Amino acid sequence: MSTPPLKIIIVGGGAGGLGLATQLGHKLGKKGQAEITLIDKNRTHIWKPLLHEVATGSLDADLDGVVYSAHAVRHGYQFQLGELNHVDLKAQCITLAPIMNANGEALLPSRQLSYDKLVIAVGSVSNDFGTPGVQEHCYFLDSHQQANRFHNGLLDSFTRVHQSDELGALKIAIVGGGATGVELSAELYHVTEQLKMYGLSKMTADKLSISLIEAGPRILPALPERIAASAARELTALGVNIRENTRINQATAQGFITADDELIDAHLMLWAAGVKAPEFIKQIEGLDLNRANQILVKGTLQSTQDDNVYVIGDCCACQQADGSFVPPRAQSAHQMAQCVEHNMLAEIKQLPLQDYVYVDHGSLVNLSRYSTVGSLMGNLTKNSMFVEGKIARFMYISLYRMHQKAIHGIPKTLALWMAEKMMRVVRPRMKLH
Repeated sequence: MSTPPLKIIIVGGGAGGLGLATQLGHKLGKKGQAEITLIDKNRTHIWKPLLHEVATGSLDADLDGVVYSAHAVRHGYQFQLGELNHVDLKAQCITLAPIMNANGEALLPSRQLSYDKLVIAVGSVSNDFGTPGVQEHCYFLDSHQQANRFHNGLLDSFTRVHQSDELGALKIAIVGGGATGVELSAELYHVTEQLKMYGLSKMTADKLSISLIEAGPRILPALPERIAASAARELTALGVNIRENTRINQATAQGFITADDELIDAHLMLWAAGVKAPEFIKQIEGLDLNRANQILVKGTLQSTQDDNVYVIGDCCACQQADGSFVPPRAQSAHQMAQCVEHNMLAEIKQLPLQDYVYVDHGSLVNLSRYSTVGSLMGNLTKNSMFVEGKIARFMYISLYRMHQKAIHGIPKTLALWMAEKMMRVVRPRMKLH
C-alpha cells in the first residue's frame, strides 16, 4: 500500500505563513507528497508593514491584496477560510470557529481538521495593556479590515473639516512611537496634501494636527538612536507633535488622558503601542507561553512540548544564543518560514533538523514620500550602515518586492511591478471611498 500524503496545516496567511505554504506547495503539494492547507480568517493577504498605507488610502487593499484561493490553485496548496478556535495536541486536530455572514447567519458550522504537522503563524495584535477606554474609543491596525475602518473614519473627518469652517484643525492622536506610529504620521501628511487634487481643497496640511505619543524616552525604541533622531527631525519638520515620556492612563471620547491627568484632545485616536499574540492561544492546552502569549519553541522552531507543532512569526518566542528573543518583524517571519520549510523536508528524508538563527538585515522606516531612514547590516564587517533619502527609499521598496518574489516568483513580481506603473495613469493617487 502506498503511504498517504502528509497532512500539513498552516494557520495564518501572513508574511511567514503564506511564504511557507507557497514553497511547500511547490516542493510537496504539486508532487502529491503532502496535502498543504493554509487557513486564514481573511480572504486576501496584505503585507502587514503596508497597513498604514491602507489606513490612509495610499494603498487599496481590494486591488493590491493577494487572493488566497486563487493563489493556492497556482502554487499547489489548499485554502480554507476560517478562524482557529481550538487545538487538540493529543488527537492532532484543530477546530475552526463557525463562519458567519454580515447578518449574523451561519455560513459554515464549526469544523475539525486533522493534521500530521501543524504550523501556527497567527501573527500578533496590539497590546492595550488593559488601559481603560482603548477598546471602545481607539482604532487599531492589526488587519486590513481595521485599516479600512480607520480609512473610512479619516475620510469622514476630512469631509467634515472641508465642509465646515467651524471645526478648526483635524486632531489625530497616535499612541506608540514604533514603526507603525511613525510611518502613519508621515503618511497622513502626505495624503492630506493630495486632497486638493480631488476637490477637498480646504482640508490642507495646516489643518492637520498630529500628536505622536510614546511612553519611553524616544520614538523607535527598538532601532538605533541615530535612526530615531533622524525620524524625529523629519516628523517635527512636517508638524507632528512628538510627545515622549508620556504614559496614557485612559482613552475617552474626547481624547487620551495621560498619567499627569492631562487631556490630549483628538477627533481620531489610534493605538499602536506594543504587540502580543492573540488571546485564544492561551486556550491551547499543552503549550508553553510567555507573558505576551507567544509560544515558546526549541531552536528548530518546534514547540517545546510537541514536535509536530511548529511556530513562526510574531506569535513565536524563540530565544537566541545570546539570551535575547527574536524580534517580531517581517524579516523574522520570512526567515522562520525558510527554516521550517527546510526542517519539514528534512523530517521526510529522515535527516537532522537545523536550528533557526536570526539574521538582522537592518531596519528601515519609511516617512512617506518625504524621506526614508534606516540601517543596513554589513555581511562582512557585521557593522550597521546608516542610510537615508533615495537609497533608503529604494531599499525599503525592495523589501516589498522580495516579499512578492517569495509568494509569486520572479516573472509575476515583474508583471505586477509593470501593472502598478500602468495603473497609476488611470487610478487616483489615493483611495477616496
